[in-house]
Amino acid sequence: MKLRKGSDKAAGLKFGIVAAKFNQSVTSKLLSSCLAGLARHGVRGGHVEVVRVPGAFEIPLVAKTLAESGRFDAVICLGAVIRGDTPHFDYICAEASRGIGQAALETGVPIVFGVLTTETVAQAVERANPVTFNRGGEAAKVAIEMVTLLRRITTKKPQVNGAGLALSSRRVARRSDA
Repeated sequence: MKLRKGSDKAAGLKFGIVAAKFNQSVTSKLLSSCLAGLARHGVRGGHVEVVRVPGAFEIPLVAKTLAESGRFDAVICLGAVIRGDTPHFDYICAEASRGIGQAALETGVPIVFGVLTTETVAQAVERANPVTFNRGGEAAKVAIEMVTLLRRITTKKPQVNGAGLALSSRRVARRSDA
């Protein structure tokens, strides 16, 4: 049996972060914890770009755009959707999760779901707290692990056309810091 797993070594990796502004008291904590987690694993500040969007519904489009740019090894999505009195919660949660997953599959770039979906504000605050749940820091660790894992399991040799030029297929992970 061969076992492959990712690493927590992130030096040289580049990350895009899409963070919702809605529920900012929660999302700002998620973002701070995520940035601290990336730094703790060797990611330099110049290798991270943060894009703020209005809410969780807008996250998938921007995440896919960042992934398609070729500038990032992974994209981390952060937000907080808290249940209210209407079915709005269900629609936003379903579309955000579906869109983020679809963007990852379509681009071949790890796109991490760090969107809290909670019943109460207290639950969201607890999960954003770096001392208790630290979901922002967890999202950073997942992104690092997915990039390094995909690099380890991607063993395809580049296809070459008749002129000896490499043909590119869908991008799984960048091989250089360019």
